[in-house]
Amino acid sequence: MSDGAVLHLKGRVLVGPEDVRDELWVVGGRVAYDRPVAAREVTTVEGWVLPGLVDAHCHVGLDADGPVDDPTSEKQALTERDAGALLLRDAGSPSDTRWIDDREDLPRIIRAGRHIARTRRYIRNYAHEIEPADLVAYVAQEARRGDGWVKLVGDWIDRSTGDLEACWPRGAVAAAIAEAHRLGARVTAHCFAEDTLAPLVEAGIDCIEHATGLTEETIPLFAERGVAIVPTLVNIATFPQLASGGEAKFPRWADHMRRLHERRYDTVRAAYDAGVPVFAGTDAGGSLAHGLVAQEVAELRKAGLPAVAALSATTWGARDWLGRPGLTEGAPADLVVYEADPRQDVRVLAAPRRVVLRGRVIG
Repeated sequence: MSDGAVLHLKGRVLVGPEDVRDELWVVGGRVAYDRPVAAREVTTVEGWVLPGLVDAHCHVGLDADGPVDDPTSEKQALTERDAGALLLRDAGSPSDTRWIDDREDLPRIIRAGRHIARTRRYIRNYAHEIEPADLVAYVAQEARRGDGWVKLVGDWIDRSTGDLEACWPRGAVAAAIAEAHRLGARVTAHCFAEDTLAPLVEAGIDCIEHATGLTEETIPLFAERGVAIVPTLVNIATFPQLASGGEAKFPRWADHMRRLHERRYDTVRAAYDAGVPVFAGTDAGGSLAHGLVAQEVAELRKAGLPAVAALSATTWGARDWLGRPGLTEGAPADLVVYEADPRQDVRVLAAPRRVVLRGRVIG
């Protein structure tokens, strides 16, 4: 398409779960619902149109061993794009990926800076590893480096107990979250365990990643405070393998991980039923490949979320939560076209027919 060309999306445009329109125009890279008066060149694409999908937890610039080079980061971003994930919340990366913002052919990224972890309590080469006395300062640093988010490691295996344990004292984490909020950033935390959750929510945290430790006692607290979860079920599926690998050295931890895995679907469904906001994220970029957002949405359905709710977790709801527009008049034209109605079967998301980024058909 040339710069003066107009793209015409025709079929069913899912502006919202109930707001369905017959057509959409892309003019100057932006969404329009009135036919342009003097379009020189019009390209028509037919199908079911959704806002660009959201992977609300992934890591660009990171692999299993730590930071990666720019060509590898580019491949990761391209893989997300080709899967239809056009908005990524990068939930912690040691790499500087700001150069991606200048690329018209790569997804938009909302960064949480670099992970902040307790000393020797996280994956090597991933995080700033610090002690509680330095937490506020590092949160302030990453709040300034990120795009409105900060990522803490809330719990991890404690070698002295052989099981998952919280990483931060209540006072330190409460002061750190208050500082992030003062600087205009939201805070999220990696959490697997049960006992970690209530202190973080009571300290004012905005989101919990994984949230496998939710129980009937803590779910109402999340709902009352409006704390979101990003379950990353495609990542939780690896827990049995992780448990087998660490069982000889840490049998308590291995048993705990298996129990968290076994109730993962019940946990997510109970949270959703209680009114806890649930969003789709894959945790791609560590040990998992990129491009798994359709699988994560299918996992949310398997957990018992209604199809429209699972779809919203990666489209309308996720974009609203992250403060980014969908298919509204004048919004940047980041959208995906499918052969069939994804509200009827979310597995349709695995096969995008067309991907449109910044108003250009790129796949």
